[in-house]
Amino acid sequence: MDILETIKEQIESNTILIYMKGSPDQPQCGFSAQTTQILKACGERFAFIDILANPDIRANLPQYSNWPTFPQLFVEGELVGGCDIVTELYENGELEPMVKQAAKRAEQADT
Repeated sequence: MDILETIKEQIESNTILIYMKGSPDQPQCGFSAQTTQILKACGERFAFIDILANPDIRANLPQYSNWPTFPQLFVEGELVGGCDIVTELYENGELEPMVKQAAKRAEQADT
């Protein structure tokens, strides 16, 4: 499968997905650590892809998303942004409802 198809499938099959350096329990950069802490604070499960372990994804995701840096957060197939945007959305109270609504819709779709 083409790497861009793989990325598309990952984004479509995970309601809340972060492409990051490392894992939520062992982030490999401060921006990934901050973003995952914010997601954890929202209280919903999320998927992650470690771009350090997936160099093809690391090389091609910026082309796919038109976003040059990592981490990258996707909610319901849409790019939310990187650390600065996620932090801003969380601080102004927009991120948590977005994440909770996405998780609720995904749960309802599964039942």
